[in-house]
Amino acid sequence: MKLYDNALAPSPRRVRVFLAEKGIEVPTVAVDIVKAENRQPPFLAKNPLGGVPILELDDGTIIAESTAICRYFEEMKPDPPLLGTDARDRAIVEMWLRRVEFEIAFPIMQTFRHTHDFFKGRIPQVPEWGAVCKKHAIEKLAWIDAELADRPFIAGDRYTIADIALLIGVDFGRVSQIRIDPEHENLTRWHAAVASRPSAKA
Repeated sequence: MKLYDNALAPSPRRVRVFLAEKGIEVPTVAVDIVKAENRQPPFLAKNPLGGVPILELDDGTIIAESTAICRYFEEMKPDPPLLGTDARDRAIVEMWLRRVEFEIAFPIMQTFRHTHDFFKGRIPQVPEWGAVCKKHAIEKLAWIDAELADRPFIAGDRYTIADIALLIGVDFGRVSQIRIDPEHENLTRWHAAVASRPSAKA
């Protein structure tokens, strides 16, 4: 088993943080996305969409997409539970994960893709769309601040994959000048707590 990883991209970091919380160590293969190694035939043979991370199992099975990889390891090692403990809890965690992804993490990544020089010549950029995504992400950070007024973590009283997804999204937002407003005391408290966990350094 090996994890095709990249130290700079947000999606691989999500898996690394998840694995660190689980106490799981997996051999990694560094993929240089700056040199577009992920767009070359050897990598595309494993993942035609060219995204990282991917997990290659011992039997040759390839699992792409960070949440799918995390779900695989959740099944392999249920404790600590990061995707929920029963039907109700799993649904709540999934709900908050999707909200965080669609409303905050994805707009932050789209801001980067459509406004940063890194993607010039790599994809068709639409700066106006990047600006729309940035405004949306900032507005939704205010929304999540209000949601955190009555609980310590995104999905309730326990740290889950929803917290991991938001941590990576918020941290990646700094590249595009998307930051937590100091007035957002709940979000600031939450970020300090999750960023101080040893796994956040993965």
